[in-house]
Amino acid sequence: MTSVVRLLAAVLLCCSGRLADAAEIVVGPAPDALARAIETAAPGDVLRLGDTSYDGPVVVDKPLTIVGGRDSRIVGKGEGTVVSVEADDVTLKDLYITGSGRRLDRLDSGVALAKGTRRGRVEGSRIIRNLIGIDVQGAIDATVTGNTIVGRTDLHRAEMGSGIYVWNAPGLTVEYNDIRRGRDGIFVTTSKQATYRYNRMQELRFAFHSMNADDIVLEHNVSRGNALGFAFMFSRRITASDNLSDGDATHGLFFNSVTNSSLIHNEVRGGGEKCMFVYGATRNRIEGNRLEGCDIGIHLTGGAAENVITGNAVIGNRTQVKYAGTRWLEWSGVPEDAAGGASRPVGNFWSDHVAFDIDGDGIADSPYRPNDTVDILTWSQPMTRLLLGAPAVQLIRWAQSRFPGLLPGGVIDSHPLMSPDGTGPRPLATALTVGYAPAGEN
Repeated sequence: MTSVVRLLAAVLLCCSGRLADAAEIVVGPAPDALARAIETAAPGDVLRLGDTSYDGPVVVDKPLTIVGGRDSRIVGKGEGTVVSVEADDVTLKDLYITGSGRRLDRLDSGVALAKGTRRGRVEGSRIIRNLIGIDVQGAIDATVTGNTIVGRTDLHRAEMGSGIYVWNAPGLTVEYNDIRRGRDGIFVTTSKQATYRYNRMQELRFAFHSMNADDIVLEHNVSRGNALGFAFMFSRRITASDNLSDGDATHGLFFNSVTNSSLIHNEVRGGGEKCMFVYGATRNRIEGNRLEGCDIGIHLTGGAAENVITGNAVIGNRTQVKYAGTRWLEWSGVPEDAAGGASRPVGNFWSDHVAFDIDGDGIADSPYRPNDTVDILTWSQPMTRLLLGAPAVQLIRWAQSRFPGLLPGGVIDSHPLMSPDGTGPRPLATALTVGYAPAGEN
């Protein structure tokens, strides 16, 4: 026992000695000054940059903190990655980093956190006009917070990189970042157990794009004016809540082959083609979302089944639901907070559902059936839209509305809500007032 105590004391003494020896070093302006300062610094030192430009690329291969000033810049030579982190416990803070290469096959980036490194941190920095902003390439327990990331504008979309590229980075936290221009704001592939919150993304192809990303949390993010908002593919146990898609051109929320996940209290407004697209997704909970102003509110296809769809508000879409199936899908479910007790099913609010509520319980007295045979026909044979005004077509629609047994199958909401109130909080207020001010581009 005495030997164990002595060993612990020696370890503590050694660690305290290293902390005491840590120094703060001001890096002056000179050719390759930052690279030389990294080479001569001791683990744990703080390198403080002045208001000048420093030559990149640099490799941080020991635990260091590098802090920038108001006008300090790290400028690459247009080839490769500007700042490569290849050690544990490295912090990059308040830096301006630019000048990466433009080769996607080599993942040229402003900052790259290397495979196996732990607890890397990129904070409060401006990562401007690089191919990829920050590449988290196999790093563990990394944090990317409060950065402004602006991509290049001199490339075609297919040649652009993402603002943040993530591969195999368990324990990652990405928060409070402002990401603009480029291919995807945040692209995640084959990476589990991460949190993405309070990020703002615009002028992109996808705001958030994930593939094979299990056990991730996405909350309070904003996508504005992108081609597509939030896309989740081939993943399990995703929790996406309180996110906002505002004016995205094709899709607000995109679920492809996703299982055992929750899509709760998100908002899509003023979208283009589809507020929500669900393809081949099963055993998910879709609750309390607000889907407004798209060509299609919810498009369900590809064998999507066993999903609980309840408490959503589907408002003012040209087509509220598109589902070309031959079996009935019930879209009334038990809300999540009542799932453990006795509670009757609750449906969704549909702005085009004309119904009464005689008993005043907030549930319409008649079910909602959004589609009929004519809808299915026009989806499969678009030229038949020319006949929609014909008396025979109107007679078919009238007959099906009076005799639902004539319908071929489809979505039915047996307990539709009379009001959008109570269908879930709108994430707009929290998503746009997140209490941080990203740095400017220049």
